[in-house]
Amino acid sequence: MIGTLVGCSRPGAVVEPTAERPVPVVGAVKDEEVEVPNLADVPFTLRDQSGAEVTAEDLRGRVVLGAIFFANCPGPCFRENQAIADLLRRIDDPALLVVSLTCDPANDTPEVLASYAARFDADPRRWKFLTGDLKVIEQVGQKVFRLPVELGVHSERGVVFDRSGRLRGGYHLLDADKVNRLEQLLREVLAESAATADPGIVP
Repeated sequence: MIGTLVGCSRPGAVVEPTAERPVPVVGAVKDEEVEVPNLADVPFTLRDQSGAEVTAEDLRGRVVLGAIFFANCPGPCFRENQAIADLLRRIDDPALLVVSLTCDPANDTPEVLASYAARFDADPRRWKFLTGDLKVIEQVGQKVFRLPVELGVHSERGVVFDRSGRLRGGYHLLDADKVNRLEQLLREVLAESAATADPGIVP
């Protein structure tokens, strides 16, 4: 049972962006380019709570808030997802898509995720709970989200990607002040036009 695993996070598993400032984007440092993770870096095919396939390509042109959780988590994951639900209620913008990866895919089937998503009145058009191969989830979480993730172990941070798929920053979802900063970052990225984010992206 996943409940026998210790905790939801393990400090030091992966170096995360700091909670005090967003990840720098390409060109943010004068005369220097910073390599920034992109949603296209790890092609994937996972399934959402309705059983539909979701690929990295499906996220193109959307502002994405990414997070990691599992349905049997004894407490932190529920609070993390409640914070996300509150953000979606405050930011009524169809360009925003939340992608929540389970780190317990053997137990979190689409049927389980559909029941879990219903607890937050999650609209599948705006909030995808994804399951699939654990190795794929670990690759996306570690290489793209830059968050620790393995079976039953994850960060409680939410990370933001712009319309061109670039990681723009991340903040802790269990700290009210950090959630406010996350909301501010989301609004700033949503306010950017698709052309500003990447001329090659068509919304």
